[in-house]
Amino acid sequence: MEILPGCVRSLHNCMDSLHEGVNTMMRIGVDVGGTFTDFCTVSDDGRMRVAKTPTTHYDLSVGFMKGLRQLARECGSDLKALLEQAESIRYSTTVGTNALIERTGPKLGLITTAGFEDTIFIGRSRSWADGGSVEANRDLARIVKPVPLIAPDMVVGVRARMDYNGAVVAPLQRDDVLEQLQTLVDRGAMGFVVCLLWSFVNPVDEREVKRIIEEEYPEDYLGAMPVFLSSDISPKGGEYTRAMTSIVNAYIHSTMADELNKLGNELRDAGFRRPLVLVHSTGGTKKMSRTRAVLTHSAGPVAGLYGAALVGATSGDNNIIFTDMGGTSFDIGVIAGGEIRLQDFIPVVDRWRTNIPSVEVKSIGAGGGSIAWINRSLGNTLEVGPRSAGSMPGPACYDQGGTEPTVTDADLVLGYYNPDNYLGGTLQLEPDLAHATIEEHIARPLGISALEAAWRIRRLIDAKMGQEVFNEVALKGHDPRRFTLFAGGGAGAAHASGIAPHIGAGRVVVPAVAPVSGAFGAATMKVSELWEKSRRLRIFEWASQRYLEDIEAFNSVVRELADLAVRDLRLEGYAEQSMHLDLDLEMRFGSQYNLTRIRAPRLYLESADDYRALGELFVIRYGEIYSPEATFLVGGINIESFCLSAWVEAPLYAPAAASLAGTEPPPAAHVGTRPACWHPARGFIDTPVYNFAGLQPGNVIAGAAIIEARETTYVIEPGWSFRLDSWRNGILESAPLQRPA
Repeated sequence: MEILPGCVRSLHNCMDSLHEGVNTMMRIGVDVGGTFTDFCTVSDDGRMRVAKTPTTHYDLSVGFMKGLRQLARECGSDLKALLEQAESIRYSTTVGTNALIERTGPKLGLITTAGFEDTIFIGRSRSWADGGSVEANRDLARIVKPVPLIAPDMVVGVRARMDYNGAVVAPLQRDDVLEQLQTLVDRGAMGFVVCLLWSFVNPVDEREVKRIIEEEYPEDYLGAMPVFLSSDISPKGGEYTRAMTSIVNAYIHSTMADELNKLGNELRDAGFRRPLVLVHSTGGTKKMSRTRAVLTHSAGPVAGLYGAALVGATSGDNNIIFTDMGGTSFDIGVIAGGEIRLQDFIPVVDRWRTNIPSVEVKSIGAGGGSIAWINRSLGNTLEVGPRSAGSMPGPACYDQGGTEPTVTDADLVLGYYNPDNYLGGTLQLEPDLAHATIEEHIARPLGISALEAAWRIRRLIDAKMGQEVFNEVALKGHDPRRFTLFAGGGAGAAHASGIAPHIGAGRVVVPAVAPVSGAFGAATMKVSELWEKSRRLRIFEWASQRYLEDIEAFNSVVRELADLAVRDLRLEGYAEQSMHLDLDLEMRFGSQYNLTRIRAPRLYLESADDYRALGELFVIRYGEIYSPEATFLVGGINIESFCLSAWVEAPLYAPAAASLAGTEPPPAAHVGTRPACWHPARGFIDTPVYNFAGLQPGNVIAGAAIIEARETTYVIEPGWSFRLDSWRNGILESAPLQRPA
């Protein structure tokens, strides 16, 4: 395996340190993708190793343990020695998402306020569009709402009410709760979700319902059933999203618990004695035992985004468009000024709108396994995605039973992939199968050659990804041309120079960790979690045009969240002096719908003047997003939610920079030529092929060229050049570099 950034020591050094029992600790990051499961080790002395294995959807632990054994072999060790050195295993998983998609969760009962039993079925005005593909949402005549996770007959209401200030209007009656509880039990409930009106202001009624349930079905009985309170899962305003967040969490909880407990047992049997750590969509990691299931959604792409920020800090890139093109999906995230500031306020989990705190990343169905097909309803139009061949059966060229043409098949037909050296030779590709399926499903119906069909598939998927990147960045108030495109994922290096022109990018960075972006990010992330609470404070009153002066109203909310944060991190085993607390505020002008998040300059307010400082920060940030002309101070400014992040810094991964060699690649790195097609009108052209492991920092290669690495393939199109930097990141530039004479 080639040495990745910072791994300037030879592989033998890694082997020696393991065999000699050196006390170098490492962190292992794992990212479960739709096609491959990625692994990455990061040591505190700057060394790193990676591995990939096909995702085993029938049992994720099979692929997981297989990948760990492969990772141990890459370090010249066995699994037991690897796990003994592992300070932690950080795991990002798709178990919960799969349970939602496949509808394999338990039968749940929902206890809500009487008269509001239909809230989750009425939903939002556009609930039918949440999580749907663009194609499905366009077909309005056939669009339907998703099948509810809880059936209507499994929802009951209790006669209790609170007002918006949390004052009791109608007290909760024990007999009423018992009656409704028995109804749900008789109908087969295997767990309960409790979501009462205004419980995020005053949770006393929800907690009493839970106490009654646990009194009737104590833990030591076989009939004990889990109870999930919306005031614990999502203490925020928004009745529908609060209910759906709690329901999604309850629905995937048992499936994830079973899968992860099984995985934990296998790790313990293999010699790992530390708790499994899960990656959160909030941008941090936490022990499995302290993690809510719903917070694992989109963990892999979020981890990749944080990994890109770390690579950017090393290489000097502060404005980054992070992309990750894997086998199933294409992920997009934005880093501005070296910070990950964008938050998804109402993220969609499968088909359900929630209000979990989440770093904003966008995923579309575009990857190496994306299936090309003819849309006959639009006049035989070529489409690519969003369906994917996944890991099983995979693209047709994998020869595992796949019969539909994919992007990987197209790249193979174009000559970009070496069928004998794909994934380091661990997976043999079959060009004839790729050619045959493209010929049958695409070329023949369109009346074109298989070569032109493959070229169109590639150009279409590149344009689709490029347009999504442009929209995602430009609509956030940024100029994409001022950002560096980071191409991650196993297929990112192969498509980077095809995506970049669509966003006006003339420079692309392919990090050395690109094939395992999510796993690298997981291994380097800090321990962190968010605590949120909805509390409206009108800090600038529109009627009097004055700022609020009561600082205790603000500080009391922060104090409550800080107490929870310190308590939880203490239970994680961290001392209070090692904790860092940051406060974000969700704010808006009076009567507006959309929220804007700002970072508070201090945790607690010290004087009434601090309200003015908050208001000025909000106006500046709002102007950055929507333009200064859109600000409307006279309409008043409200704080709607408090978001406290608590984190413990992880050891910073700081790889050593290698000295630059000459621009000319070593002769041994040039392994020959291969016919490749750069335009169907010109047919195949003999294209130079290089071995990535043989390149030295500073080497420059002008396109057209192909560079084969173990975990990925760099496709350098004509008009582009490749340069290897000091950290073994690949730098692609649209204008060929001039080599000195």
